[in-house]
Amino acid sequence: MIKVVLTMSWRPTYRSSKFRNVYGKVANREHCFEGVPITKNVHDNHFCAVNSKFLAIVTESAGGGSFVVIPVTQSGRIDPHHPKVCGHQGNVLDIKWNPFHENIIASCSEDSSVRIWEIPDSGLRRNMTEAVLELYGHSRRVGLIEWHPTSNGILFSAGYDYKILIWNLEIGEPVKMIDCHTDVILCMSFNTEGSLLTTSCKDKKLRVIEPRSGNVLQEANCKNHKVNRVVFLGNMKRLLTTGVSRWNTRQIALWDQEDLSIPLIEEEIDGLSGLLFPFYDADTHMLYLAGKGDGNIRYYEVTTEKPYLQYLMEFRSPTPQKGLGVMPKLGLDVGACEVFRFYKLVTLKGLIEPISMIVPRRSETYQEDIYPMTPGTEPALSADEWLSGTDRGPVLTSLKEGYSRPSKLVFKAPVKEKKSVVVNGIDLLENVPPRTENELLRMFFRQQDELRRLKDELAQKDVRIRQLELELNNLIHNPNNLFCYIVIPH
Repeated sequence: MIKVVLTMSWRPTYRSSKFRNVYGKVANREHCFEGVPITKNVHDNHFCAVNSKFLAIVTESAGGGSFVVIPVTQSGRIDPHHPKVCGHQGNVLDIKWNPFHENIIASCSEDSSVRIWEIPDSGLRRNMTEAVLELYGHSRRVGLIEWHPTSNGILFSAGYDYKILIWNLEIGEPVKMIDCHTDVILCMSFNTEGSLLTTSCKDKKLRVIEPRSGNVLQEANCKNHKVNRVVFLGNMKRLLTTGVSRWNTRQIALWDQEDLSIPLIEEEIDGLSGLLFPFYDADTHMLYLAGKGDGNIRYYEVTTEKPYLQYLMEFRSPTPQKGLGVMPKLGLDVGACEVFRFYKLVTLKGLIEPISMIVPRRSETYQEDIYPMTPGTEPALSADEWLSGTDRGPVLTSLKEGYSRPSKLVFKAPVKEKKSVVVNGIDLLENVPPRTENELLRMFFRQQDELRRLKDELAQKDVRIRQLELELNNLIHNPNNLFCYIVIPH
């Protein structure tokens, strides 16, 4: 009898990937931005926005909110008296560059307003206090803003009044209010063509919303996985969320956008407490995870088949990050095979540090496989077309010859008169009782100012009445004007 013994060698499955060896490279000191008074606000935003022309950072300031705008080519130490954009009356909570106008930036603030600013090509020469457009519609502070990815002139804002307003900047008014949330909205993300909006909320629910109608298409009640941030994974019909598990460990989850009943996968990351920010690159199908308060950036490759997420590598740094700005594809160095670039905010040093994610290639020719056609600066739709129900994907362009075509669009602010803002039959500017101590104090001081003004007006009118009474007495008792008749109407 012959006995055959079969032995099996257990080896990890090797998966070929062109992004397997992507590495992070920190810019040289002369290409960093130093001496920037980065805001100490604890709001969970990036406080940074960047495009191929400008870098904008929310700064620490007294007596209102401000942010600084620096041309990306003017790195080095920043003048302490560098001009700022400082028109808000409260702390600035979020800033976003318009994807189709590189000189237009939107900001939102604790003063309950959203403002649109136009930055000159040469940068700021003096402090900018006048916005080209001021948008009032929220009754409480505004924490998030997002530009529509394919339509020109459509802006979304989410406030602490639990509402999302859709603004048509061509008329300077809100055209739709999404009122399906029961707590503070933490994050907003669009699919590629902007036909769907997904949100994470403090009420522990994940929602997929049709923005024009405001209808909630899918909803997940995340009890085991407390969602903080969510991002659409391009056209893969997948959502990725970062959050905290029931054991308070940082966790990511992948969802099918058409069925949010249960996540496709859940994966624990580590036991740190900082918020995990997800960044997705639809061109390379790479996902980056950066923790607030730690210096590491993990990156994965996303696939449509199991196991869906393939861990690649981790960029490590000893300096903690407060937030991260992301350079659009049009501003990357294709000659160095750069596929992603972060701008890391280091608060303690007042430093903004560029970090490039690079695919190592020996050839110096253009690498078409890692630079597919990508969205350019030309909008696919006008605001009216999108609002009427049309959906269209982004207008794509090639990076082969280096993208330098300027946008031909000109931003023209509408002329507005201050009035009540009514959306869906509700006046958005009506008086709302304060919910926090800060809101109560701001309302108290506003009412004190109003009372002081009214008292001054009343005193002036009392003086004027006394003057008129004296003139009337003089007319009645003047012996030289015997034939003067005064008719006092009843």
